[in-house]
Amino acid sequence: MTTPGVDDAVAAKEPVTERRLHPVTPLRRAWAPVAVVIGWAVHDPDQAQQQLTRLTTTTLLAALAVLVPAASLYGFLTWWFTHFAVTETELRIRTGLLFRRTAHIRLERIQAVDITQPLLARVAGVAKLKLDVVGTDKKDELSFLGEREARALRAELLARAAGFAPETAHEVGEAPVRELLRTPPRDLAISVLLTGATWCSLAAALVVPPVLWLATHSVWTVLATGVPLLGAAGASSAGRFVGEYDWTVGESPDGLRIDHGLLDRTHETVPPGRVQTVRIVEPLLWRRLGWVRVELDVAGSSNSVLVPVAPRAVAESVVARVLPGVTVPPAEELSRPPRRAGRCVPMWWRGQGIAVTDTVFAARHGLLRRSLALVPHAKVQSVRLVQGPWKRLWRLADVHVDTGADKTVTARLRDAQEAAELLRGQAERSRTGRRDALPDRWMAP
Repeated sequence: MTTPGVDDAVAAKEPVTERRLHPVTPLRRAWAPVAVVIGWAVHDPDQAQQQLTRLTTTTLLAALAVLVPAASLYGFLTWWFTHFAVTETELRIRTGLLFRRTAHIRLERIQAVDITQPLLARVAGVAKLKLDVVGTDKKDELSFLGEREARALRAELLARAAGFAPETAHEVGEAPVRELLRTPPRDLAISVLLTGATWCSLAAALVVPPVLWLATHSVWTVLATGVPLLGAAGASSAGRFVGEYDWTVGESPDGLRIDHGLLDRTHETVPPGRVQTVRIVEPLLWRRLGWVRVELDVAGSSNSVLVPVAPRAVAESVVARVLPGVTVPPAEELSRPPRRAGRCVPMWWRGQGIAVTDTVFAARHGLLRRSLALVPHAKVQSVRLVQGPWKRLWRLADVHVDTGADKTVTARLRDAQEAAELLRGQAERSRTGRRDALPDRWMAP
């Protein structure tokens, strides 16, 4: 017995088409068995060396003849049993060779879709799709897809997350982008050289090995310590330059687009309305040039840098696009702690300051590396007043503002009475801010 209404509704539904990843994916996954062998060798190098010395040429060739086809078969089977499909309400990903796993990602909970292209993936013309989903710490991903297919799928998912109907999501295409900022390689290189962490790592690499030589007179001890220190110094500078090369920020209806990378190219999205805190960082050696760095706290996302280096006026104009209606308070408008705070915390009290506007709670800290944190009132989750015995002696207190990204911005060394008033006032501003805040929307006109 059939029900005409139900049958017609079922027949009217468009069938779900499952798709596979790019055919080069098995080559990537074939490395898993090889990685297991390498991991065993690194975990127990002595045993691995003993086993290798016992192997004859014939045995080694036979082992390779077994390992290479086994790895190839594993890569092929994991690719064959991996499917994904976009339904009316979710992105469905089925994986697993022996143990099956199906991920159901609700489209309305997708807050960002990023495209990553490692160097070899760029050569092969493929890309990795990473999804930021509300309420999850780990990103689901599809690796790899053809570059054109990855961009088309990204545009479709963002359109569906914005509420477009399935039949029109394909027609929406990728949202247009208007470039706001592009970091010149020269400025990036100079900023890396003027960063204190680079010089500290280099100083440690130059000072520690001679001290160890005078103490031990052992070449191996010096090499074992000096080589990693030199590597860390190079990685902290060269690694940052390579990762932040050609940094571009663009504005689109689905959020701010961030493209960067010299070898591995990454295309990220700062989702609209999800930014909880913006920090404007000003290292000591950058101040003469008027440069700053802008960092973010985004709820449920790993995005942490908005602008690696830029003139302050340019950086503030980008901040205004992330936090509409927010003006960065100038330094002269920041209220400093009372002078008796110098008896509680000598010298460093001068780096503290706060400002409260109609839109944000702003707190600055640091003398050598200044950092100004901006929290929109609507993003404040809780406010706390903390006063230990030493600060109670000097009638001082700290006010902690907690955000939705599990981060805290603190107004330190405030007068105790001022802190109590700040606590009450900020609680009220947060309540009215959440009430009057516009809803977060994708693809807003």
